[in-house]
Amino acid sequence: MSVGEIRRLGKYGLTEGEMMRYAGALLSDSQQVAAQGDRISHGDQLSYLMETVACGHALMSPGQNYVMTETALAEMTLEDVNNAAKELCGHVLSLGGGEGASIDGPVIAVACGTKDEGAEGDIPCNEQNLIDAIVEAGNLEVQPEEDIVVPRTLVEEGELVEFMKDQGPTWEGGRFTDGTPPTPSDQVTTPMTLRRLNNGIRIGVTSTDTESQRGHLRVVAPGGRMAEERLGFKSGSMAVGARTMQEGGAFAKWTREQVELFCVDHLIMVEINCNEEFLTMDFVFPTTEVGNVGFGDNVQVGITGTEAVLQVVREILSGFQWEGDALCRAKQHFHSTHDSLYKSLEGLSTERVMLEMTGGDKRFASIDHGDVDDVGIEDARDAVMSQLIPSEIEISVVGDFDVKYCLDMILKYVGTIPKDTNLEYLSSAPNFKDAIRAPEDDTVQVPPLYNVPEVQGLGGSIDIELEDPDPRAVAYVSGAGPNKWGYLSDGKNVADVIIEKEGNKQTKFDLQRRRHPLFSHVGLMLIGEIVNRRLFSNVREKKQLTYDANFKFTGFDGVGGGYWLCTVTASKEKAELAAEACVETLESLGLGGIGSDNLESARRVVGNRHEGEMRTTRYVAELMSGLQLEGVGKKGPLSLTDFQAMANAITVEDLRLLVGELDFRECNFVKAVGKTVKPVGYVEPEGEDTIVRGPVGGSRGGPLMG
Repeated sequence: MSVGEIRRLGKYGLTEGEMMRYAGALLSDSQQVAAQGDRISHGDQLSYLMETVACGHALMSPGQNYVMTETALAEMTLEDVNNAAKELCGHVLSLGGGEGASIDGPVIAVACGTKDEGAEGDIPCNEQNLIDAIVEAGNLEVQPEEDIVVPRTLVEEGELVEFMKDQGPTWEGGRFTDGTPPTPSDQVTTPMTLRRLNNGIRIGVTSTDTESQRGHLRVVAPGGRMAEERLGFKSGSMAVGARTMQEGGAFAKWTREQVELFCVDHLIMVEINCNEEFLTMDFVFPTTEVGNVGFGDNVQVGITGTEAVLQVVREILSGFQWEGDALCRAKQHFHSTHDSLYKSLEGLSTERVMLEMTGGDKRFASIDHGDVDDVGIEDARDAVMSQLIPSEIEISVVGDFDVKYCLDMILKYVGTIPKDTNLEYLSSAPNFKDAIRAPEDDTVQVPPLYNVPEVQGLGGSIDIELEDPDPRAVAYVSGAGPNKWGYLSDGKNVADVIIEKEGNKQTKFDLQRRRHPLFSHVGLMLIGEIVNRRLFSNVREKKQLTYDANFKFTGFDGVGGGYWLCTVTASKEKAELAAEACVETLESLGLGGIGSDNLESARRVVGNRHEGEMRTTRYVAELMSGLQLEGVGKKGPLSLTDFQAMANAITVEDLRLLVGELDFRECNFVKAVGKTVKPVGYVEPEGEDTIVRGPVGGSRGGPLMG
């Protein structure tokens, strides 16, 4: 909170309406936690116990906590709340003389800034300037907040009736690329119900009680940053536009503040992102009645979280308002992210590796300041909305609800979105005619499969330096690979290549296994686990060159081809040796270095990880995304139903053949070693120990960094 907001809260407090809303939201949240009380992990329970003991609190179960919250709210008055607010905000109120007695003890402010004084005219961040700014803010006049009218529903019942009458939504069967027969349009199926609406939107719904009274909804639109060049939009416009959506939130007749409070009251969390291949929107929501006002006998029950989240989805797709201040905040985010990336040894190094491998393709790197500044509000709007065409969208919903009820809500709110919604943005794209072949019925086709650029710099080595007095280094070995489903950049699938090469040497069981849509996907996961174990054993334990080494594939879904990256953190003296040890480890796999014990260990880890993550709604929603997208080849219902069976069926010979197609040879690698160098004129502080720091966490650019 800003100083002004703290002063306003301390001086004027909450209104009666605000207290009733916040009390209802607090009680709903406590009820959600209580419903999941028997599913809290041992680690979380231990952390809660330690915190409770350290703070001297009473240890309560989630159910007891809910009862006590309800009891406390029933006895609490508005005066009690505002007196507490005044006490909590006293450290700021005391700065403006005459607004209350000064508090006991000092007022502590902490600020972090760069060592330099900045550009000419900038006010340096020092102790006196910080004090002056705080005192000035503490003496500004503030006015009480106007009570914002928070809508109980974003779509009125009368409007919904008109939408149903005008659009006449109906269900159609689901269609898939993995060979699964079309699903019925009028039946609830297990383990998931997959259908399409007559406006073109693909729908997947499954019910699970693994997270009681909670749900996860994911909206996926193919294209992402790969579509920027193809459709002729400005570089970075897709990503900046997605972040602008995240920062904004005004729909139709509702302001951003009203929508934000609607989401707060209904416990809805929204996350909008754009990567290389998709625009994704994730919603976490409760499945019970929420948005209640008041508590006890005076409660006014709201709509269910399932209905509320579908209202938000409908408004985003068909009535989103683009605001200039949201774009400014989005740009600030990308400026900060880019600067942080280039001040991080790991971030800078991966960026250089990615640019080297893609021939400088900006779509696979972070967005620089020039591209960010060049994106206007219309550029961001046109780029993002061109992807939100009903016939290209897929929505997956997973949660603790009745499937029939959820499908009914989807039909009402999503099925009534007109099929030509946002088509004008796609049609006005500079390269629309060259990129999209419009069929006879004038509907929009899914664009052809995108492909990654051909890998550059094979067999070469890159040296990277970053000015930083802390001595540390990082080494990378990278190369080309298939996407998550086995497709290479030339459009071929590694499974098909193996089948063709092996010919008559294969038994009918080999053919049956290798023709399965999950063969490449599960095989690559097993290979990734085996490589990680080998790196740990060889580079860390045997040669003691590093304290951290890992291997991973980029894992694209709808883009042909991909990359793999081997990362090693080491001291500056051992960085090159660590990189060479990684090369040696990878090459050994290509020489038949996979045994049955390697496979069995990897099989257990991959299978257990999958089973564990299947207990979360987010993971299931991610798995369901793309099941009905034509651009995601080989992904369909079998990716959920047959995963464990395929993991158990794959043989050592299968993995050796897959590794052979990956061609782990040094001539196909790109190596990079990043090191810190002391800035010119830097003087080592006396009496301080030298610290070798590990990787810095946080968000980084490019598909190589998760």
